[in-house]
Amino acid sequence: MLEPERHQIILDALKEKNTVKLQELVELTNSSESTIRRDLTQLEQMKFLKRVHGGAARLQGKLQEPSMNEKSSKNIQAKRQIAKFAASLVEDGDCIYLDAGSSVFEMIPHLPSNIVVVTNGFMHLNDLLERNIKTYILGGFAKTTTKAIIGRGALESLEQYRFDKCFMGVNGIHPQFGYTTPDPDEAMIKQRAISLTREAYVLADESKFSEISFAKITDLHSATIITNAVEEEIDEQYSNKTKIKMVTT
Repeated sequence: MLEPERHQIILDALKEKNTVKLQELVELTNSSESTIRRDLTQLEQMKFLKRVHGGAARLQGKLQEPSMNEKSSKNIQAKRQIAKFAASLVEDGDCIYLDAGSSVFEMIPHLPSNIVVVTNGFMHLNDLLERNIKTYILGGFAKTTTKAIIGRGALESLEQYRFDKCFMGVNGIHPQFGYTTPDPDEAMIKQRAISLTREAYVLADESKFSEISFAKITDLHSATIITNAVEEEIDEQYSNKTKIKMVTT
């Protein structure tokens, strides 16, 4: 089978369902695994798809922004593993910033209680207070979809603090375009929090890699990525631009 034919079969399969396993594509095209891997690499470079562990997935739209409820139910096991590891990096006496992300929310049960938290995630408040963790919330506009406090008031509030560590959620991680999110206002808050911390961490499951959203947050080197399993080639592609901490079960 000619390469253009294989490429079209791969893209048609992704139109039918958002993710396709490598073995499925091998059977559909009657090709070897190495051939399909090369095809996926080429199609990813052409921005037709993104590679994920064990196969390929469709790229999200630049402005696509799932609600907090949608994000909270997606890849939940991976998020919990990532969040538990991230929480283990927090030490007694730390002042930390928690972004209004669903993966970051999963850190809360594992945090030490003798810390100070600043957050723009009003979804986080109840769980933090139940843990008796000293908590400050930013002022500003309450965004309904992501349950985040954003806007000028949030930025002005943020300027009052400095952090030992901050923990961020993102919608996209790309080797050229860095960390991105659909909303420029949220991107601004995330970027400023990263600039005010000693150590910055981005919590991201494998679905976030090679995605590009509308608004840039910052370059890859500005934060350490905490993630679960990713393809070896993808790991190499990102690890030469920033630190990656891989969570294993």
